[in-house]
Amino acid sequence: MPAAPPPSDHLKFLGTAGARHVVATQVRHSGGLVYALGGFRLWVDPGPGALVRALASRPKLDPARVDALYLSHRHLDHAGDATAVLEAMTGGGFKRRAALFAPGDALEDDPVVFRYAQAFPARIERLRAGGAWELAPGITLATPLAHDHGVETYGYRLTAPGVSVGHVVDTFWMDALAEAYAGVEVLLVNTTRLQGGDRRLLHLGADDAERLIAAVRPRLAVLTHFGMQLVREGPERVALAISERTGVPTLAARDGQSLPLPPPLPAPHPGEDGREGP
Repeated sequence: MPAAPPPSDHLKFLGTAGARHVVATQVRHSGGLVYALGGFRLWVDPGPGALVRALASRPKLDPARVDALYLSHRHLDHAGDATAVLEAMTGGGFKRRAALFAPGDALEDDPVVFRYAQAFPARIERLRAGGAWELAPGITLATPLAHDHGVETYGYRLTAPGVSVGHVVDTFWMDALAEAYAGVEVLLVNTTRLQGGDRRLLHLGADDAERLIAAVRPRLAVLTHFGMQLVREGPERVALAISERTGVPTLAARDGQSLPLPPPLPAPHPGEDGREGP
């Protein structure tokens, strides 16, 4: 039976893997995620296997119909398939089209998009703190601040008619995160570990994610980019606990999942309105 078509505006998780061990074993896929908003498609952080995951998804994602590629930073789990995806987006470079958004060090110092392929997109934008760009009429992309992750790294805010999404990508905890992503309706948090606070690793833990979700209070929070600690603990169980403690509906993303945008209003938890549950 053919797969049901995704909602017209949605976020597709081609993979939810984070960090080296999960990517190396592919217990979670590392394809990144793709937004479809009013016919505009944005692919974020295509790690190893991203092109294969797109072509194997149901329904199939045609890279030639993707309009922009966003690389948050130049680590392998975020950019391993960047050149392959860009080639597929541009017909092997014979169709100069689409846009590439990436930090300068991902294109210059140790390029994760091969230099020859940087001539393929019609537009290249170097990410910067405080940057803002129009992707299509009514759709804007902003990078409010640089993250603390050892290389040039940027999360983003994506705004389209009827929905706003913030994505906190890999970073050590920063007090400025809550203000930078305040007001978004959907908050994605790369949650690699159970406990943050280790500067050797520069990743958020589930404790950090909970702190951020409680401060921002989005309509929906989504955990993704799981390291092996989260995989073994069970991301769904971690997300449920955060939801119960903060009162903010929180989900753990699944490989292949399509999330409608804007997301439907979740059913209230028993007692959430101040009354005793049944």
